[in-house]
Amino acid sequence: MPPLKLTLVVAVALIDTDNRILLAQRPEGKQLAGLWEFPGGKVEPGERPEETLIRELREELGITVKEPCLAPLTFASYPYETFHLLMPLYICRRWDGFVQPLEGQALKWVRPQELRSYPMPPADEPLIPFLVDLLV
Repeated sequence: MPPLKLTLVVAVALIDTDNRILLAQRPEGKQLAGLWEFPGGKVEPGERPEETLIRELREELGITVKEPCLAPLTFASYPYETFHLLMPLYICRRWDGFVQPLEGQALKWVRPQELRSYPMPPADEPLIPFLVDLLV
């Protein structure tokens, strides 16, 4: 069996003043549609993970994040059927603008202890305990 291609995807836990975390639901037509995830996206060639998050948050949610406001928390490593996902998770408590769903996704602010109530892609699930430990 040939080795799986490594895909680098970066995600962020946006945390509001009430210590709730933003989840986005993958829209119909996308892989893993209907599952809830932390916002982010695939790192493009020549892009640093922080640059990816800044770009993705602007494109997906209409907010502006400055790099010093992104703090790495942990990462997930997960073997999907056709690729291996490596996903650093950052936290962010400060941004400019108002969060809005610009790509047809549903959004929900969720308390850390409620995260397990939302069906997530398998790579996102191991990130939950780190957020619960940080925020509860």
